[in-house]
Amino acid sequence: MTIQEASEHYQIPMKILREYESWGLCGVVKKVMGAWQYDDTDLERLSMVMTLHDVGFTSEEVEAYMRLLLEAEDSGLTRLNMLNRKRKAALDDIHFRERQLERLDYLRHELQKKTEGQE
Repeated sequence: MTIQEASEHYQIPMKILREYESWGLCGVVKKVMGAWQYDDTDLERLSMVMTLHDVGFTSEEVEAYMRLLLEAEDSGLTRLNMLNRKRKAALDDIHFRERQLERLDYLRHELQKKTEGQE
């Protein structure tokens, strides 16, 4: 499967595919007539890359995670720590947003009380 076919069939942005190729992690990817050919293993790896991007990993973090996954057999604990840090950051953001909503609701409530008295 060429890069264009992979992009279209799996809706993977070309930017992600080019990143993946630039990392040199394409195991059995072959260059045929100037075009990359992706196999099932590459598509599984790309699925992981997309998931990591979707959960908020930066390109650098994705590359580091994938290098650990593919090059270091005993990297499970390190990768788990990466995921735990990202999860904590997401929870911190959620809690911050919840506090923002509470403040917005308070301001809206106060304003509604004042405008009801003006009717």
